[in-house]
Amino acid sequence: MDIFRIIGIGLLTCIAALIIKQIRPEFYIVVVIAGSIVILFMIIDELKTVFDYFLTIFNKTNLNYELWSNMLKIVGVGFLTEFASGICVDTGNASIGEKIVIAGKILILCLALPIISNLLNVIIEILP
Repeated sequence: MDIFRIIGIGLLTCIAALIIKQIRPEFYIVVVIAGSIVILFMIIDELKTVFDYFLTIFNKTNLNYELWSNMLKIVGVGFLTEFASGICVDTGNASIGEKIVIAGKILILCLALPIISNLLNVIIEILP
């Protein structure tokens, strides 16, 4: 299973980061980012499967492509926000990480507005 390899890479990254932090603290964040990027590359195929599935749903329902695009952007903003926030917390900058999370939530809300509007229009059409 891929999860065991991902967990293994994650644990090895943590151990390497702890060792590097004691020897050369300035390279600590480089090790953490490198390990994180390796894990992200390991799940790219699964992400492609999820995106293909959503694309199939949108094609079958004939929904607006803008909605599909916004959903992908929302997922991307969520992942990137969590990734960047985690790195900030790892480097001892939790307050900056929290600001990144707040900014990500606001951007997600802005990207979700067309989806919410479209959903409300569908509900209004269904109601008598």
